[in-house]
Amino acid sequence: MLQTLKTAVKNKEIRNKLLLTLALLFAFRLGSWIPVPGIELAVLRAGMQDNTLFQLLSAIGGQALQNGALLAIGIAPYINASIITQLLTIAIPKLEQWSRQGEEGRKKIEKVTRWLCLILAAAQAFGISMSWHNSGALINIFGGGTAMVAVIVAFIMVAGAMFTMWLGERITEIGIGNGMSLLIFVGIIATAGLSIWGAFEGIAGLGEGAASTYAWMLFFFLIFVVVIFFLIVFIDGAERKIPVQYAKQVKGNKVYGGQSTHIPIKVNANGVLPIIFATALVTFPMIITQFIGSFQAPDSESGMGRFAEWWQMNMSPNQTNWWGSVIYFSLMGLLILGFSYFYAQIQFKPDEVARNLQQHGGTITGIRPGKPTEDYLRKINKRLTLFGAIFLMFVAIVPSIIMSQIWPNQQGLVNAFSATGMLIVVSVALEIRTQLESQMMMKHYKGFLK
Repeated sequence: MLQTLKTAVKNKEIRNKLLLTLALLFAFRLGSWIPVPGIELAVLRAGMQDNTLFQLLSAIGGQALQNGALLAIGIAPYINASIITQLLTIAIPKLEQWSRQGEEGRKKIEKVTRWLCLILAAAQAFGISMSWHNSGALINIFGGGTAMVAVIVAFIMVAGAMFTMWLGERITEIGIGNGMSLLIFVGIIATAGLSIWGAFEGIAGLGEGAASTYAWMLFFFLIFVVVIFFLIVFIDGAERKIPVQYAKQVKGNKVYGGQSTHIPIKVNANGVLPIIFATALVTFPMIITQFIGSFQAPDSESGMGRFAEWWQMNMSPNQTNWWGSVIYFSLMGLLILGFSYFYAQIQFKPDEVARNLQQHGGTITGIRPGKPTEDYLRKINKRLTLFGAIFLMFVAIVPSIIMSQIWPNQQGLVNAFSATGMLIVVSVALEIRTQLESQMMMKHYKGFLK
């Protein structure tokens, strides 16, 4: 990766794209630190310590929510809008038709995604601002009461969410890599760095004996994180190569085909999407209950509030009761398994691959063309999907349990190095390297043609 980056910097055009990307990412991080007027940060951070949902959103956004920043809700509304649009593409015939219209259809779907992002951003921003209003985290700076401050803060956060979406689109258009993925990548890296720095500051404030124990715990914690990173990188590059032989075809005076190749099927072709979908479904009831509860009086004893409290205590990886952990991780495992098979059916279509092979004279060694080839590819894909789902379940569940047991009092650090975050970091880093290599290869070919 470092050698690829070093080589890419030597090319002027690629270097300019890298600089533009860094400038836009710097603007994103700057907006994650500038606080919104009218927020009492001390009260805000104290109220977020026991809120699992806010901690998760803050960890993904580089602690922007914890800072009460202009870009507090960040890229989360766009991610949810993209997931919903992708699912609706299968259910709504009009969206499915657009998805097959090439560039023109993609622009129409992007427009729907933007409007849906605006709606989700407004709902999330008003819910969060009213929650801050009820917790006393807002300051009456306009003379019209804290309710007016809550409305103004909500509008500012909606504008920040749309600005974040614009930054991601500009990075994709004029920079290097996928802009939305890079924004998530930077947010996770920033959260991890701040969490490690806070852990070292905690060591400095302890006595000699306690500091030594704390330092060894931090050392083994980081070693465990490195091992998980290596495991993710290894599985991310693993693939099953199915050998394909093309028959020779004589057309005129030339002979075509006759070469051997292979069909690569990745073990974890779904990436981090099943974990994101599963986490979104598990946290969705908490978001709804907190959104509704935000518009109630602080001393309200509604059933919705009790349900939100029960869900937060028992349906999160940070609870202390063992039966709650069993329920949470069992539900997460089933959802990851189900979404893995669901997304695999969308991404890999054995019937189309078998038909294309037959049309071009290709056969899989030992398998007859047509229906037998389709059945063989479907069987291989199901097996690999099962293995990939087991890997995702392991990475999503086991590290969380081990880290929580090793360091139960440092949930911020544990959340910063969550399985979802590590998978996203690895995937985005490999994607950037691939794009840099492809662009350098393109420049090399242009130079050769000149």
